[in-house]
Amino acid sequence: MTTDGRAVRENAMASDPPVLSSDGEFAVEDEPIDLSSYSFEDYLAAGFFWVLGATVFYQFFTRYALNSSAAWTEEVARYLLVCVVFLGAAGPVRRNSHIHIDFFYHVLPKPVMRVMSTLVDLVRIAFLGYATWLTWQLIQRIGRQPMSVVDVPVGVVYAVVMTGFALMTVRAVLLAVLHWRRGYSVLERPEEGRII
Repeated sequence: MTTDGRAVRENAMASDPPVLSSDGEFAVEDEPIDLSSYSFEDYLAAGFFWVLGATVFYQFFTRYALNSSAAWTEEVARYLLVCVVFLGAAGPVRRNSHIHIDFFYHVLPKPVMRVMSTLVDLVRIAFLGYATWLTWQLIQRIGRQPMSVVDVPVGVVYAVVMTGFALMTVRAVLLAVLHWRRGYSVLERPEEGRII
């Protein structure tokens, strides 16, 4: 480590408040937690995640502690993970934080960027709406079939997937309306923030 790096680290450590108070107690203050950026679909996905965690823990416990694995836990955990993914994907659509290719936004003129941004919004809405419709069609065809181990129709899982796609579609429409009202997209001005 160079002396410059050491000096920077020592200055940073000197500016930090002491961890122990004068009476030897920890004097660390946590910053307040702001949950306002989360929406109901985030909490719904988190609920499925906790059920998934409990299911996997139960599977681990029965397999290694009781030496008799519960057969249903693997299938249920797999379907719960699918539910977490599709419900959880609505949050990044709302925050417009999915992966973007923004190279063209740096090299093209502003009017072309605006048209391209509108096109991205329309294609996203069309894709997510079509995926919602396809999932509905899938439910109609095979939704009554039971799962392999658990006697629950597989349509329940597909209904959650369809709900996730529908939430993503609604969030994409709201995001597009916001972009059209503001006159620019986050892709055009990334410094403006992502959360709607």
